[in-house]
Amino acid sequence: MRDAPTVRLRLDIAYDGTDFSGWAEQPDRRTVQGELQAALRRVLRLAGVQLTVAGRTDAGVHARGQVAHLDVPVELWAAEGDRLLRRLAGVLPADVRVHAVTEAPPGFDARFSPLFRRYVYRVSDAPGGVDPLRRRDVLWHKHSLDLDRMNEATAGLVGEHDFAAYCRKRAGATTIRELLRLEWYKEAEHLYAAAVQADAFCHNMVRALVGALLAVGDGRRGAEWPRKVLEAGVRDSGVHVVPAHGLSLEEVRYPENDELAGRAAATRRVRTLPGG
Repeated sequence: MRDAPTVRLRLDIAYDGTDFSGWAEQPDRRTVQGELQAALRRVLRLAGVQLTVAGRTDAGVHARGQVAHLDVPVELWAAEGDRLLRRLAGVLPADVRVHAVTEAPPGFDARFSPLFRRYVYRVSDAPGGVDPLRRRDVLWHKHSLDLDRMNEATAGLVGEHDFAAYCRKRAGATTIRELLRLEWYKEAEHLYAAAVQADAFCHNMVRALVGALLAVGDGRRGAEWPRKVLEAGVRDSGVHVVPAHGLSLEEVRYPENDELAGRAAATRRVRTLPGG
């Protein structure tokens, strides 16, 4: 089947990241990609299985709306497509699920075609701590938080900026990103969520932004401080990168089918700020 025509499949995925060493496959470590590829190899009886993902989440980060793609022979998809989802459910571990497998439209690329990715970070300031049933996906903050102060501080962060002050730099990777949304809202009594939406994120960006905003919310810093850190362009020791377990990838949004290829091509360009 090596030279046979192939079809691209879109997989919609959810997982509890607690017991995974992140998405990306690593030797001798349990990863989401490793578990999924092993399950696909078993079910499809296909040796060369390689998933391309929308967002490579770190160790401990969860997902409800992760997306990946996979190319398989057309004949194999025709033979196995109707039962693939149920067969995957039978072999995957309980902390990772594939909710849908569909034939992707032409030009679809899980990594490069998205319009945006939306993460949510959840925090509780309940005096007695986090509900034990939510301990895997909610951070406990021991000081009371002011929602209005945190939202006031987000105003200077939205837009296209160099987020070097909030990212762990990687060789050859840009830290310029367009932050489309950063908003705190209340989910329940003493339970707050930060919705963070961007075309793409650099490493540790969401967790560093949340850490800066929590320092504003509990009164340790003024509302203008996160913007000043951004403008300084260097990591600030006052910015605490919050733990991974409060973070979840909730949604990856793609454009209309006829715009997928163009979006992927545009995403691949090297980013620079105006005048840069």
